[in-house]
Amino acid sequence: MTGWGVAAALVVAATTSFTAGASPAAAATCTEGAGSDFNGDGIRDMAVADPEATVAGKTAAGLVRVVLGGDKGVSEISQKLSGMAADPETGDKFGASLAVYDADKDGCDDLVVGAPYEDVKTADGAQVDAGAVYVIHGRPSGIGEGSSIRSYTQAGLDGDTATEAGDLFGYALAAGVKSGGKPYLAIGVPGEAIGNISDAGCIHYVQGTAKTTVNQDDPDVPGVAEANDRFGQSLAATSRFIAAGAPGEAIGDESFAGAVTLFNHTIDDGRPTSLDGVDENHQALVTGASAKDDRFGTALSMVPYRPSGADSETDALLAVGAPNENVGTVADAGAVTVIRIKPSGAIAEVDFVDRLASGGDERPAASDFFGQRVALANTEPGATATAETIRLAVSVPNQEVGAAENAGAVHVLSPLGPSGARGKVLTRGHGLPGTAEARDFTGLGLWGTYKDLYVGVPYSKTSGDRKGLVYATPWKHIDGGTGSVRTVKPGANGVPDEGKAFGTDIR
Repeated sequence: MTGWGVAAALVVAATTSFTAGASPAAAATCTEGAGSDFNGDGIRDMAVADPEATVAGKTAAGLVRVVLGGDKGVSEISQKLSGMAADPETGDKFGASLAVYDADKDGCDDLVVGAPYEDVKTADGAQVDAGAVYVIHGRPSGIGEGSSIRSYTQAGLDGDTATEAGDLFGYALAAGVKSGGKPYLAIGVPGEAIGNISDAGCIHYVQGTAKTTVNQDDPDVPGVAEANDRFGQSLAATSRFIAAGAPGEAIGDESFAGAVTLFNHTIDDGRPTSLDGVDENHQALVTGASAKDDRFGTALSMVPYRPSGADSETDALLAVGAPNENVGTVADAGAVTVIRIKPSGAIAEVDFVDRLASGGDERPAASDFFGQRVALANTEPGATATAETIRLAVSVPNQEVGAAENAGAVHVLSPLGPSGARGKVLTRGHGLPGTAEARDFTGLGLWGTYKDLYVGVPYSKTSGDRKGLVYATPWKHIDGGTGSVRTVKPGANGVPDEGKAFGTDIR
């Protein structure tokens, strides 16, 4: 499919049955709040994707490295593992998307990996770029060879759907545990055709034994399925809400303006309950307006939010990247909107930021793509949210750093404070180790936890780092306090010196 990536070679992808809320098995108990704890020892682990890595001689077959916390080892997750339903093939891009949750509720987190460019053989022949998703289960001895694996094609997950060429099943993923304890998994399929409408897109949703598919032509779902909507190209979720991006959505006559659809986890008429459709013309958004090629919804990040006076995290904050937004007359400068979602589904704009929000001499620049990736984090989960505890990181992969064009930067702000509050700009050589080089595209991998910000530089041009790297930066360090930046890269600290774009995604 033009604009979506390179076609992969033929793969036969078997499917197996799956229930997100399967009976728990005996295993170690994870420490609450550790996150991405695949061996259940209470120490956070790190999963780093390299979807362009060569595996078994197959270019861009893709892999994921899992770096266990506490220096307990590094494992490779790829289609070479025993129990995989497919072999590594050229262009699969295994690891193009990642999610983490405890699918079987055994106390050890499980890794979900998307291979959206997987070719799948069906009764109708080879379906190029149909896509596949894999759930690799954690266990006390770690994750990798010997792990239980579930492999899914689209029809294998939901027999009421078809596996078709160009669907890109698994292009985006979101997973977690809903209020009440049931695990959930959402899978984006932005290339799905609805009837004869190409690239309209859909999402698959699994909660316990419930499996369903949602598209914009379903009853009560805002919008209408249209060509190139690409509904499901981005996903974000908390225990209460789900957001699905459709960056190709036309708003009026403005093509590719973009939109986001909000749901909660309550199953109504076989589907998650739809709450609202949000675009830049929404009456609750007071800044910006839908315009051609904004691509609002390209990137999403969501965190639980406890407002003042509430006794729990009843709400959520959602950051929406529109990297092609024009700022004044500056084309494709990019912007990010932060939205509060209330329990009723009502929304309110919290902040609207672009490079100006970082203060100093920062100014929007053409083709910066501010908001290509976004990461929200709450440094004190469960506590009443404040300007000090809610952090927003925004990647600007094409930002010039000195004379280095497209070196990239990450802007860190506090969306609950005055615009630009606590603004910091991280670049290689300023806040991050290393030296900024042209076409590094720093920040193309981005993820935040309550403790750290993870910045991927998968296309590093620095000598010795050209397979990519990840910086793990404590929020306290970013604020000028304690802690130091940890660099994780191929060829150091037990990570094999192999790969091509290490740090494309991080969990």
